[in-house]
Amino acid sequence: MMRMQFNEWRNRKDFSTLIMGILNVTPDSFSDGGEFNSVPLAVAHALQMEKDGADIIDIGGESTRPGAVSVSLQEELDRVISVITDIRTLSDVMISVDTTKADVAREAIVAGASLVNDISGMTADTTMASVVKDFDVPVVIMHIKGTPKDMQDNPHYHNLMMEINAYFLERISFAKRSGINDNQIILDPGIGFGKTVEDNFTIIKELNTITGLGHPVLVGPSRKSFIGQTLNLPENERVEGTAAAVVASVINGARIVRVHDVKEMWRVVKIADKLR
Repeated sequence: MMRMQFNEWRNRKDFSTLIMGILNVTPDSFSDGGEFNSVPLAVAHALQMEKDGADIIDIGGESTRPGAVSVSLQEELDRVISVITDIRTLSDVMISVDTTKADVAREAIVAGASLVNDISGMTADTTMASVVKDFDVPVVIMHIKGTPKDMQDNPHYHNLMMEINAYFLERISFAKRSGINDNQIILDPGIGFGKTVEDNFTIIKELNTITGLGHPVLVGPSRKSFIGQTLNLPENERVEGTAAAVVASVINGARIVRVHDVKEMWRVVKIADKLR
């Protein structure tokens, strides 16, 4: 049922933008770490985001902020599976699992998730592609330079967009060789993941070079440091900057936006879709 919801959207002629609401069930995520790291709090927040307009709830049990270190498989499972199970008993909203571990993805799908969001582009765990294929779920392939622990240690590109597209072409080819269908693939250029402030603006401005690859593109600018550094504002005061980045992303071709402030960004996207 959940996969059909995504496929129905994928095939719609108006191709309206989906809102992916962020739910970090971690103690150390960059913006909302510790806010929702109990099952009742996480489930309540997920249901509120759905009410506010989220089409997808993206649940992550391992922080991917700059400098973050990985957690054990069992700890990640303990953080996310109960939350997914409880949400699924109360709602049929699409659930995405934000993980680089195939075992977490597998258990999350069994519990009720219907989309895999892998920041490593299925490079961190070589069996991730098999899980995506076997369960026939969509997968977000994200571009990252390095790992969360070292990605912001002076990232540099000779040609930013060319290198991102080359990465995507290789990952798309890998996915197809692994038996993943073309219509299961979503691309995410990885705003803030091994990018400078100016890199992030360039990606949004030149997003059409990625959308030209023929797959839906997800953009996640929400509250990120390129906004904070430009405006000299902390995470909780970046909603207007996020809104500007979301509008530009949608107009330039993004079809999914990953955000913290769902109610506000639902309103923003509604207008941005009309402008597009």
